[in-house]
Amino acid sequence: MIVEFDGEVFQWDARIDAAWYFTALPEQLSADIREIPRPHRGFGSVRVRASVGVSTWTTSIFPDSAGYYVLPLKKAVRVAEELEDGGPVTVRLEILDA
Repeated sequence: MIVEFDGEVFQWDARIDAAWYFTALPEQLSADIREIPRPHRGFGSVRVRASVGVSTWTTSIFPDSAGYYVLPLKKAVRVAEELEDGGPVTVRLEILDA
């Protein structure tokens, strides 16, 4: 399954000792991913290959407390693609756990 979506970059405020940045997948896409049969992984994570601009990396998406999946945005990607907190991001996502 390969999808593309637009999101907003946000900083995770649960830990002030580290700068973790994410973007949330849209509600319907998150619901669709929850329905895909797959092996159970820690924290409800789902393995993905993500692309933003020319940057591509393999990571996992995680469900948050609101029921959305969130994609962590590595610092190297944020710098290379000039992503800023509160700014827009377009993501191409390939679900690997399907």
